[in-house]
Amino acid sequence: MNVRLKWLGSAALVLALAGTATAETSVSRSNNPTQQLGSLIGAEQRALNNIPEDMLIAMRPKEAPLRVKYDGAWVSGQPKATGGEQFACLAQALYFEARGETIKGQFAVAEVILNRVDSQRYPNSVCGVVQQGAERRNGCQFSYICDGRPDTIKEKRAYARVAKIARAMIDGAPRALTGGATHFHTTNIFPRWARVFPKTAKIGSHLFYRQPS
Repeated sequence: MNVRLKWLGSAALVLALAGTATAETSVSRSNNPTQQLGSLIGAEQRALNNIPEDMLIAMRPKEAPLRVKYDGAWVSGQPKATGGEQFACLAQALYFEARGETIKGQFAVAEVILNRVDSQRYPNSVCGVVQQGAERRNGCQFSYICDGRPDTIKEKRAYARVAKIARAMIDGAPRALTGGATHFHTTNIFPRWARVFPKTAKIGSHLFYRQPS
């Protein structure tokens, strides 16, 4: 299908989201089909200008999954990682929860966080997932949020590494390590929920579980 026609197929949704009046595009006093098409395209472009960037990104055709290698050489070869608020939340969570793990273990923890973002049982953003329960004493889902210590990043090289992993995961790296896990814990503890949740993987010092549906 022609790329322009694909975008025209999205135009109705865009116009509805932007609140554009349908009378402007659905009624034409001309029998010239070129003029009618031009009117529609012009209205589409005006509507696109009013749509937030993140929504436009979601409308773009999906690209092939990012190919990754779970080793230090691959991570070191990636460019310096930067990003917005959601990237920062994921990088920080990986730093405090998994900086001592292997590369594969750090990717696995990132999978858990993003699996929660995709689940209707949890907040629909990375920051929301990571910070969930912070308002309640002992209610945090991630221990570093409520441990009472300042979240100071002292190991710059370790942070640079997990930041690249966070960037890769946000950019579409496959989640192929944990079998859809939504929970994990270290091997030196055994929380009550681990008795009933299906275990999906063991990577490094972490055990991973999927919340029953």
